[in-house]
Amino acid sequence: MLTHDIIIIGGGLAGMRAALEASKEVDTAVISKSHPLRSHSGAAQGGIAAVLDGWAEKIGDSLESHIYDTVKGSDYLGDQDAIEILCREAPGDIRSMDKMGAIFSRTEEGVIAQRDFGGHSYARTCYAADKTGHILLQTLYEQMMKNRVKVYSEWHVVSLIIHDNICRGVVAYDMAGGKLQVIRARAVLLATGGYGRAFSITSNAHANTGDGLALAYRAGVPLQDMEFVQFHPTGLYKHGILITEGSRGEGGYLVNKNGERFMERYAPSKMELASRDVVSRAIQTEIDEGRGIDGYIHLDLRHLGKELIMERLAQIHDIALSFANVDCVHEPIPIQPTAHYSMGGIPTDINGRVLGVSGLFAAGECACVSVHGANRLGGNSLLEAIVFGRRAGISAVRYVKKAAIGGVSSRTLDSIEHEFYGLAEMDGSESVADIKNDLQTVMTGKCGIFRDSRKLAEAVKETRILRERFNNIGISDRGMIFNTEMMEALELRNLLDFSEVIAASALAREESRGAHYRTDHPERDDAGWLKHTLAYRSETGPLLEYKPVTITSYKPERRMY
Repeated sequence: MLTHDIIIIGGGLAGMRAALEASKEVDTAVISKSHPLRSHSGAAQGGIAAVLDGWAEKIGDSLESHIYDTVKGSDYLGDQDAIEILCREAPGDIRSMDKMGAIFSRTEEGVIAQRDFGGHSYARTCYAADKTGHILLQTLYEQMMKNRVKVYSEWHVVSLIIHDNICRGVVAYDMAGGKLQVIRARAVLLATGGYGRAFSITSNAHANTGDGLALAYRAGVPLQDMEFVQFHPTGLYKHGILITEGSRGEGGYLVNKNGERFMERYAPSKMELASRDVVSRAIQTEIDEGRGIDGYIHLDLRHLGKELIMERLAQIHDIALSFANVDCVHEPIPIQPTAHYSMGGIPTDINGRVLGVSGLFAAGECACVSVHGANRLGGNSLLEAIVFGRRAGISAVRYVKKAAIGGVSSRTLDSIEHEFYGLAEMDGSESVADIKNDLQTVMTGKCGIFRDSRKLAEAVKETRILRERFNNIGISDRGMIFNTEMMEALELRNLLDFSEVIAASALAREESRGAHYRTDHPERDDAGWLKHTLAYRSETGPLLEYKPVTITSYKPERRMY
């Protein structure tokens, strides 16, 4: 039986930042179902927001402005104590990454360059061309190796071990070894990222199946605010591959089939740099009302010139050329909204502690400390991963210094093994691929950018039917070494678990707020719905409860861009 002080599940930015902090003092291990350098964090392109000394004074920016923009962007559902921490600690974390060797783009004066991003009042998004996530990921991996963090690469966690409301470790599938392994720990930190693969068109990697959410949910932890799913305005048409907001931050235009910069109708002040929910709805409206071009609209960068595009948006140029056969120096890029980010997740406090379970922590996109509320601003996701990954790592260290390694019940292990190997031997008539395709169709068509009670009720019903169909799947590969068919079944089970939560939570919330837009309830309702959703697992489906939003300085007001 393997043992570590802290086990971190997930090898992206949040997980590695937590591991880097924890490994300074205690024995720390990272479990990742892919190599950490293949984490989806590397796909983040545009930048990371912070109010940096010098530049901020030059352009009139301030910490208070970053806080306000984030609160406003959240449509007032973000917890303001957490938002204040995010923004206040941002500059220090950017400087730390810089000192670790992150290669940020620079101005002629040699300071970190910053660009405009949607929903921000000032150009405060630090960037490394259009490869910011990739640069930060490489930097943290180097530091993690320097600190000799143990990495279990290509291991898939199938269960948390929780006794007496204390997390005591995990059970994981070692793909190369072809068997289940128990890893005991004083603390476990979930940093498994998002779940975009629940939708047909998504910017997310194939590995983004919300594994940490499902692990926590099955262990009795509620999921918070799962109705709030962000659709990024600019995904490459049909593929969903991210076309960074930095393209618009550098001055790109959105135009419909008539050549109009149509954002003037929806956000006359901020235009293409309104918040993501506003821009996504505007694009989808143009398409739905016949002003699109065969299901997409254009992102036009041609006026920026080849030199700027190749200096700051070279990856976007390559993506458009490789996947759409479009040279964005000379042609506009076809784009459509794409499922991108989860504002909801595993509820934590400001130090990453999962509410209700001792020894369990979470950080990054799978967590919900609620700095994003109902809608996330661009540049704040990498920031959340770094800031709250670090804070969760520190918090976990404090905990393990006082915690003992708990025993693991043989009955618990027998139950997990029975379920796992039983799944591997299923010989039913249903196809994992067919169920997944049907789920993605349901979620895209009925839990997408525009929602109503009929569609959402159908989504709840259909996700439950899909869960029943899952009980009759067939697994043809009987080997256990790198059984990718088995892996896909495990991931599908996770997708099914929380997709029902998304639909049920969205059906219950009878208002429009941020990324959750109800055509049958088009107005925000602060009197009835200024509150967080908590969804608990039960045999009959999600049981919903609510808790208040933390408001410190900024009272809700109408959100205009």
